[in-house]
Amino acid sequence: MSRIELLSPAGDMSKLKTAFHFGADAVYIGGKNFSLRALAGNFSNEEIIEAVEYAHSLGKKIYVTVNIFGRNDDIESAEEYFKFLQEAKVDGAIVSDTGLIYLARTVAPDLPINLSTQANTLNYKTVEFWQKHGVKRVILARELSLSEIEGINKKVPDMELETFIHGAMCISYSGRCLLSDYRTGRSSNRGECVQACRWNYEIREKGSECGFMEMQEDERGTYIMNSKDLNLLDYIAELDKAGVCSFKIEGRMKSEYYLATVVNAYRRALDAYYEAGEGYKDNPLYQEELKKTAHREFTTAYITGYNDRTVNYDDSQSKGTHKFIANVLKRDATEGYALIEMRNRFKVGDTLEVLSPTSTFNKLIKVERLEDEKGNVVEDAKIVQQKLKLYTDLELQEGDILRIKI
Repeated sequence: MSRIELLSPAGDMSKLKTAFHFGADAVYIGGKNFSLRALAGNFSNEEIIEAVEYAHSLGKKIYVTVNIFGRNDDIESAEEYFKFLQEAKVDGAIVSDTGLIYLARTVAPDLPINLSTQANTLNYKTVEFWQKHGVKRVILARELSLSEIEGINKKVPDMELETFIHGAMCISYSGRCLLSDYRTGRSSNRGECVQACRWNYEIREKGSECGFMEMQEDERGTYIMNSKDLNLLDYIAELDKAGVCSFKIEGRMKSEYYLATVVNAYRRALDAYYEAGEGYKDNPLYQEELKKTAHREFTTAYITGYNDRTVNYDDSQSKGTHKFIANVLKRDATEGYALIEMRNRFKVGDTLEVLSPTSTFNKLIKVERLEDEKGNVVEDAKIVQQKLKLYTDLELQEGDILRIKI
């Protein structure tokens, strides 16, 4: 049985390595141009080559987003970019624009094309069309239900189907939104979305006597366009049976801690599914993990059909139950300490929790001895990114993360 690919975002090289450390099978990244996350760190051409070489050394994959809606002035440079991606041996380009797909197939015929969710694929005839035009994989629209996905798979069984399984949802149909452009002049379809749908809005109505009347949902404001976050962790089995081959996590602008937490939860849930079948859902661990990082209220969106409860009216985003404290840089087994890089303040006496793909996952460390690199005792770690020696018997690894319950 072929296993489902766990596909993680990565906004820069550090996040890419974090995603792979915590169990992603593949990562999707954006270059400096042609990507719908222009505000992320993104990758230069040299960094794309480095990313591909690193991923392939691990037996993993790299997909590159080229998912803007192009204009005439983009064509010449896009042609060179597709040629470069083919030469760099990326595992696929994620494209939405019909003209850019045609261009890629013409100038870089060996470059696999993954059709972006921005192309809004909702039915099997559309999938058949793109298959005839050389597309290898279709990233389905987020508005589809399980039965609709299964119907597409039955009609076009040899097409790879990818679907989003977790992360922020756009309030606009398949992410094709003009709100950012209208409010700020920054086009979401050119990679510059400011997420204006997350803002606090006031609803006003023109009255015959009093002009405009302010109408607020409550004292916190009115978040009338703020979607809940997608969470399909409990639908792994159903999506597998429906024919999905790749589970995509949203978030190229998310933090390392967010990626580590979410990728780790889905990796463990997927592995448990292959060991125990649908019984994996009986373990509350995976859903509890997803609550440990910042998120909005969760929704399963349209996976079971029509859903009119996808808007998060309460706030723009909720805090997680835990806070990112430090990255583990290496372990000195002889001296009995882990060298860590501090990210948020903590003190001697605090209890830290380990986020790791290994058996140290969720183990606790009572901070009893802490030193700087010169061996000076530190009681209060309050210098951001200071490297510290944390003495512990746990077998921590490079790439592990330490967190604390809020």
